[in-house]
Amino acid sequence: MATNKTTETQVSVTDFINAYVENDQKKQDSFQLIELMREWSGFEPKMWGPTIIGFGSYNYKYASGHQGTAPLIGFSPRKAEFSLYVYSPTEDNKHLLDNFGKYKIGKACIYIKKLSDIDIPILQKMCEATIAYLNEHHECASREL
Repeated sequence: MATNKTTETQVSVTDFINAYVENDQKKQDSFQLIELMREWSGFEPKMWGPTIIGFGSYNYKYASGHQGTAPLIGFSPRKAEFSLYVYSPTEDNKHLLDNFGKYKIGKACIYIKKLSDIDIPILQKMCEATIAYLNEHHECASREL
């Protein structure tokens, strides 16, 4: 069975942002996202794989038997845009997207250009709803809080 490439690492989050993020606004938005997600999740940021900054963790197992551990919420300051890993497919989250702002959504994440394009209080609700959903449906580190 294949191993999960996105695992928690010991790389410094601050060092990663300072080395990887070239755009000053994206760097500022990255540090703001860290503060917000730290507050909302109650967890310190950790690097997951080479480019994802995650908070907390949960264990998952698919019907295929593939299993692993992933961050509860997180983001990656990719070159073109941010990838936000904050969304679980709940009815509440679907409605929150109506007033979220400028974004695109993929299968596993939401893409934004900059924080000023979105509504931060809605992002908070989405993050908190996702943490609650994952805590209810998976074995989560947040249960230890």
